[in-house]
Amino acid sequence: MSNRSVAIVTDSTADLPPALAAARSVTVVPLTLNLDGQSLLDGVDITPAEFYRRLPGAATHPTTSQPSPGRFAETYKALLENHESIVSIHISEKLSGTYASARQAADMTDPKRIRVVDSEVVSMSLGLVSIVAATLADRGAEPEAIEAKVVAMRPQLQTYFSVATLEFLRRGGRIGRANALLGSVLQVKPVLCIRDGLVTPLERVRTFERALNRVVELTRALDDGKGVCVIVGHADAPADAERIARELEPIADTLMIHPLGPVVGAHAGPGVVGVGCYPAGLFPLGIKSAGVAAATR
Repeated sequence: MSNRSVAIVTDSTADLPPALAAARSVTVVPLTLNLDGQSLLDGVDITPAEFYRRLPGAATHPTTSQPSPGRFAETYKALLENHESIVSIHISEKLSGTYASARQAADMTDPKRIRVVDSEVVSMSLGLVSIVAATLADRGAEPEAIEAKVVAMRPQLQTYFSVATLEFLRRGGRIGRANALLGSVLQVKPVLCIRDGLVTPLERVRTFERALNRVVELTRALDDGKGVCVIVGHADAPADAERIARELEPIADTLMIHPLGPVVGAHAGPGVVGVGCYPAGLFPLGIKSAGVAAATR
C-alpha cells in the first residue's frame, strides 16, 4: 500500500521496466500483443527479449489492441481503495485507443477522483513524464497540480528516433506524416519525431549512422544549461543505444536505457533507436541507471 494520496497510472507503451515502475509506484496497465494466434499482455506474458526473438519467424505481422475499459476500471477501483485520487497518463490518442478506453473507465468508476491525461507522446517520453508525475505524487502534490505539470511539459517533451525500415509503421497504421517518405527511390534513413501526437519526419540522411548522430545533436540542443533528462530506447539494438547514451552522458541530468516493449516494437520494428527527452530545468530527476554507468565507462 502506498502512503501517498495520488496514484499514478500509465500504460505499457511507456516501456518502463517493471522494476523501475515498481520502485516509483507507477501502475502499468498492459496493452495486448496478438502474435501468431496468441493474445499476450505486453510486458506480462511476453518480454521484449522474447518478442524480438520470435518476431523474425512470425507467420503474420503482429497486431496490438488497447486495454478494455473494464481492465482500466478494475485497476482504478483497486487503487481508489487506498488512494484519494488517480492521475492516469497515456499514449497519444492519435496513436491508440488507450486514452479513450481509460476515459471511459474513469467515467464508469469515479470521474471526480480520476484525471486521465493524453501525453501526446509514446514510449521513452511517456515513461519520462510518468516518472515526473510519480515524483510529484511522492512530494505530496495535488492531482490538479500533477495534471497541470504533465500538460505544461507536453510542448517541450521531445521524441527523436530512427527506424531501420518504415515497413512496420506502415503495416501497423502508425506511420502518420512519415507516409510521405514511403516509396522513396533513394536509400535514405529518416530522422523522425512525435509532433502533435503523430509520427512526423524531421529530415532524411543517407545512413543509419548519420541518423543516430542527428538524434544526439537534436537532444543536445535541448540543454538549457541544466542538462537534459533522457531515456534512450531501442528495439533489439543495445549497442546503438549505448553509443547514444555515451555521447549524451556529459550533459545528462537523467539518463536511462530501456528496451522498447513488444507493443511499441510491433509498430516500430526491430533496429529502432531513439530518445525521449526534455530540458532538465523543467523538472530535474537526477536518475542515472546502473546499465548506463556500464555503457558509458
